Amino acid sequence: MHHIAELNNTRPKQPFFFLKPPSSILLPGQGPVLRPKGVNLHYEVELGLVMGRTVRDLDPEDHKGALDAIDNEAKRKGLPWSIAKGFDTFLPISQQIAKSRIPDPHDAFLRLSVGNELRQADSTGLMLYRIPRQLADISRVMTLEPGDLVLTGTPKGVGEVKSGDVMKATIEVGGQVLEEGTIEVEVKDRDGRYEFKET
Repeated sequence: MHHIAELNNTRPKQPFFFLKPPSSILLPGQGPVLRPKGVNLHYEVELGLVMGRTVRDLDPEDHKGALDAIDNEAKRKGLPWSIAKGFDTFLPISQQIAKSRIPDPHDAFLRLSVGNELRQADSTGLMLYRIPRQLADISRVMTLEPGDLVLTGTPKGVGEVKSGDVMKATIEVGGQVLEEGTIEVEVKDRDGRYEFKET
């Protein structure tokens, strides 16, 4: 809710969602986030859910068997949704975290720092919509397949990063940092002809 206030938005009446291409995923150790020319790049840390089975028209009460694993994720934003969320490397993810390591996904703590400065730190218990509702709403519109990654929303504190900045995201459960959920990635400017310009 605090992130909604940051953006001067009102709480949506239902969860909203958008698609990201697989080419936006940046696996652990695969290099920097590449910022295209003209792009105002923002960080966001989120809890990501990896689907373990095909789900269509899910009942919000029947979510437990759908998840296979959990990822910690740090993404960027700005621009129109498809462009802003879809650039190559704009979805760095952690290693998968076994479900058993996060018994209650609404009781974990996410942190994101840029350099040595903590920028985001909040509980997953503050999600606008609980995970069962998010999965139910998405699966009414489109079928979720095994391996699909569902991102659950970011806490307050979103801000800009520039080339040379290093982002580090962590997830804690019961006060313990889950090492497999740690992401550390540098931002670099992308070479090439593309340059974002307002039209």
